[in-house]
Amino acid sequence: MLQYPFIRPEFFTLLEESGSAVTPTGWEPCHQTIETGGETEAFLPLYAKTHSYGEYVFDWAWADAFHRNGLNYYPKLLTAIPFTPASGPRARFAQGVDQPTMASQLIDRALAVADDKGASSWHLLFPNAQHLALFKDSRLLHRIGVQYHWFNRDYESFDHFLDSFNSRKRKMVRKERRQVSNQQFTIERLSGDEITPEVWRLFASFYQRTYLKRSGSRGYLTPEFFNLVGQQLANQCLMVVARQGKDIIAAAFYLFDENTLYGRYWGCLQEFDFLHFELCYYQGIEFAIERSLGKFDAGAQGEHKIVRGFEPVMTHSLHWIREPAFADAIARFLAEEKGYIDEHIRQAGEMLPFKVTPE
Repeated sequence: MLQYPFIRPEFFTLLEESGSAVTPTGWEPCHQTIETGGETEAFLPLYAKTHSYGEYVFDWAWADAFHRNGLNYYPKLLTAIPFTPASGPRARFAQGVDQPTMASQLIDRALAVADDKGASSWHLLFPNAQHLALFKDSRLLHRIGVQYHWFNRDYESFDHFLDSFNSRKRKMVRKERRQVSNQQFTIERLSGDEITPEVWRLFASFYQRTYLKRSGSRGYLTPEFFNLVGQQLANQCLMVVARQGKDIIAAAFYLFDENTLYGRYWGCLQEFDFLHFELCYYQGIEFAIERSLGKFDAGAQGEHKIVRGFEPVMTHSLHWIREPAFADAIARFLAEEKGYIDEHIRQAGEMLPFKVTPE
């Protein structure tokens, strides 16, 4: 059985051994482990942060408000998968343990670390429904957000999926894919050992080019991270590449488990019409259908996904704020924000491309 990849011990080891999520980059690991008799019963990823980059639940306005009132927002504590806005379990539990009791102990431990480090706050990002319930606590504020996910409704092929679209949107997708085909690319889906060290090295350079273009930085993840992923998590990796002749000119990197495909990163040597949509969305959908995966989580943001069959879903985060006055103000903000999110999800649902089924 392929486990949720981002909570596996190997994933955190990769982040730290590669120099990606470490103290010099503003991610000080202070993970919490509960052990009995030398056996790990529960593990909570925990980082002391000196910035809010790489999180995808935005609190820059909170940090600014603290600063304007003469208070330090950093350091703060974070329980999340670095650089990965994929909902899922936010702790590991040994089989058979009392998870609610363990979760309560982990909350207390996180808040004790906050006291020890003088942290302004603790944030637990993107828990799935089960872990949202486990970590619900009167001391924590609940924030919602929205992403766009694709769901497999027993589709037999990509064409079968498109059959569920209204005529105009179906023609749009077919036109986009046809324009990619007309540009004479060879597109391949590689997994496991098919993703060679050379492909990993090339993809790391694509990743850095993407971030240089967007922000002037080389991105959060080091080339060594991708090298190590290829060595240690190959059986859960998918790389979709586009070639011109023998040369790879664009690629999209995914991870997957038993039920879900996770779209992560993309990069290219130059822009081509609709190639991003093909590699990052349509090829992912085809792979999910072939593997009978139930869901495709294509990552944060991107309202352009809606008309391509990705449905709005609610995401969650939990927040402890030390300063009572700020906790009250943020609670009011979150209540107002929830109204906007609820309305956005309603409107996004009306933009979906699917045929209207008569009642």
